[in-house]
Amino acid sequence: MLYIHGGAYSGGSVTDPLNDGAALAARGDVVVVTVNHRLNALGYLYLARLDSRFPDSGNAGQLDLILALKWVRDNIAAFGGDPARVMVFGQSGGGAKIATMLGMPAARGLFHRAATMSGQQVTASGPLNATARTRAYLARLGVDTRELSPLLAMPQDRFVAALDTADPILGGGVYFGPVLDMKWLARHPFWPDANPQGLDIPLILGNVRDETRGFLSPDSDKVRGLNWDNVAARIAPELRIDILPEWVVEQYRAHFPAWSPTEVFYGATTAGRSWRGQVIEAEARASAGAPAFVYQVDFTSRLDPRRGAFHTIDIPLVFGTISAKGSQTGTGADAQAASRAMQDSFVAFAQAGDPNHAGLPQWARYDLSRRATMVFDSIPHSEDDPRRWQRELFARIPYIQPGT
Repeated sequence: MLYIHGGAYSGGSVTDPLNDGAALAARGDVVVVTVNHRLNALGYLYLARLDSRFPDSGNAGQLDLILALKWVRDNIAAFGGDPARVMVFGQSGGGAKIATMLGMPAARGLFHRAATMSGQQVTASGPLNATARTRAYLARLGVDTRELSPLLAMPQDRFVAALDTADPILGGGVYFGPVLDMKWLARHPFWPDANPQGLDIPLILGNVRDETRGFLSPDSDKVRGLNWDNVAARIAPELRIDILPEWVVEQYRAHFPAWSPTEVFYGATTAGRSWRGQVIEAEARASAGAPAFVYQVDFTSRLDPRRGAFHTIDIPLVFGTISAKGSQTGTGADAQAASRAMQDSFVAFAQAGDPNHAGLPQWARYDLSRRATMVFDSIPHSEDDPRRWQRELFARIPYIQPGT
């Protein structure tokens, strides 16, 4: 089981107590590998259109992961692993990197099951937008686009310091991610459909119920003081799609009359921004008849109830690191039960490509007739098409992959 950390394509590390693989490896007959790789400008600064010396620059971070998988293929037997049964799993950006690798020819045959945890990549960054971002970043560094040699001797600290470059496409911090460079990545991962290369690889796709509570803090200026007069204005930039925010608020208020402005804010931003990519990917796999199993985590923070089932809460549940620094699950019997259920599903999936096990209700493959979803909580249960109303609300608006 090879784990790829989150942090989008710009940050993060597996050097984290929550990602320690010891408990998961002890849970079943599996070997757990965690890897770091190049990120941000070091891994995804697309220079190929500016200088022929750097044809791989837009996907260097992805190529690092492929090298790690080749190492596993060649060496894992010495650690008791089976090179013919390699599962990749990753949270947030790690899941997005996996979705991308499913369609990279260089990764073909290097892994045999995959699980994405709150991480999707429907489309990659287009080469023209990626070049525009590169030009903005180089200007911030003070490097002439006609002469890139200074980059080769530049201290790493300067690369990092320039990451606050304004993104010329989206605004905010500059986006780095995989590029449709037509060399290493020649089509989008899940557009216009699921990349055929990965259809024979069983896939788990999971999200948590309150994703945006993980990166839009209840104490932030975006959330503090929310009321019915300002919630539409605050939702608008966080949805990342072109939809009338006042209409969204009206729809939520009518459907969930007991919800507060804060609950509407988190519900809409999660469904419209963070969950949508997973729905698209699951639907694409189902349409192709490919094996996919979908989960939703409803287990909520026991340390700060305001955060709900927030982005990243599934990491300690899957790794069995609920007592580690940074975990918000608590260590009670409920957290232990949720963690055991998720660990055993991931171990079973690594071994046989099927997440079912004796301690779980039947987890059916995802199809468009039922949309069967395993809901992980203190007591796991299967549910057909959870959050259907929210899924259908946003399905009428074209999806825009953040960063592309």
